[in-house]
Amino acid sequence: MPARQSRDGDGVAATTGRAAQASGVVHWVGTGLSTGRSGLGLLCRDARRVVLWDRTVERAAQRLDALGLGGRAEVRALTPGALEAAVGAGDVVASMLPASQHPRLLAVAAARGAHFACTSYTTPELAEQAAQGAGRGLVVVTESGLDPGIDHLLAHRLVERARREVGEGPATARFTSYCGGVPAVPDEFRYRFSWAPYGVLAALRTPARYLDGGTERTAPRPWEAVRLLAVGGETFEVYPNRDSLPFIAQYGFPPAWRLATFVRGTLRHEGWRAAWRDVFATVAGGDEGRIRDLADDLARAHPTTPADRDRVVLHVELTLAPEAAGGDGAEPGWRGGELLDVTGSAEESAMARCVGLPLAHAVTRVVDGALRPGLQRAAESPGEVAGWLEALRQHGLTTTSCAPAPARPDARGPDPGAA
Repeated sequence: MPARQSRDGDGVAATTGRAAQASGVVHWVGTGLSTGRSGLGLLCRDARRVVLWDRTVERAAQRLDALGLGGRAEVRALTPGALEAAVGAGDVVASMLPASQHPRLLAVAAARGAHFACTSYTTPELAEQAAQGAGRGLVVVTESGLDPGIDHLLAHRLVERARREVGEGPATARFTSYCGGVPAVPDEFRYRFSWAPYGVLAALRTPARYLDGGTERTAPRPWEAVRLLAVGGETFEVYPNRDSLPFIAQYGFPPAWRLATFVRGTLRHEGWRAAWRDVFATVAGGDEGRIRDLADDLARAHPTTPADRDRVVLHVELTLAPEAAGGDGAEPGWRGGELLDVTGSAEESAMARCVGLPLAHAVTRVVDGALRPGLQRAAESPGEVAGWLEALRQHGLTTTSCAPAPARPDARGPDPGAA
């Protein structure tokens, strides 16, 4: 019997039917730096069969050996037509390839009656493909990595906690979520590249949209909106990234909460903005050739080496100022914060752990038949969020509740001069 579809508030197809039975076979596509021992090892332990795909069999086998998982998964070469021939009904295709490749891989999965999971943002194309597969019982999980992924879980947990402790009455709400992969020991440049520098520079060229002071704002050059954030005795620089506003509906704030601030952004070590002064000047100039040349120079000058250790810091904060009894919502009456702080090791980088483990858990939920057909963005219900966070805790990814420092709306990073 086909699943019955409905439409959620975003116009994305949801379904009240049951997912097509999972086979227990997982196709993990891609072996880049975000494929870590924790996530892949979890699937090798719990799935009936795991197939690791890379450009060649030799590369896949080498990566598996490097992760200490040699012989625990099959290895295949991602040659034309190979994945299409191997995927079966009820399998799960988990993509670690760049986001631009996800529509193609989802199409392959859907054509074979398989489910799909990835860590990247939901695009209109992915949402439409998920809607088409929902009636056949196919599950599509997106935004199930670190950012997006764990950040969503912490946001949902904070909103739910505030609902319980404060209620849904009129209040002024301020929400921020900042995440960054940074060197465990910062150097003068305050950054090391674990992925293509051109991608980092391209992200800086993307205007950021967010709420500040109750007003929708756009930062054409996100680095010019840097502020300081104090977390656990350290000071970081943070700035808005991409378009924050679509996530307001996703996080389910009560209608009576008036959002004065809503920012999802990037976190860097203090001093980053000053250290990158020359980078910003080139990016602001807009010359594509110069930007690509700069990316090549940065890759040579600031690579992540085997001796380097990375660090992931994710900080999510929500404050509420009740407006009842004549209050104007100016003074915070409730404040909550969540912190994930992970340092990498010789066995596994912090980024691989924080991206790969949530994706692997998402896959296990699909294999267990726990998710409904259609599009799922990590977890959203209180029970599912709690289950995900507990599963991550059991595998060493522990988040802590923290008492955020008082808001510093005027605390901006040092001005490195006009870029």
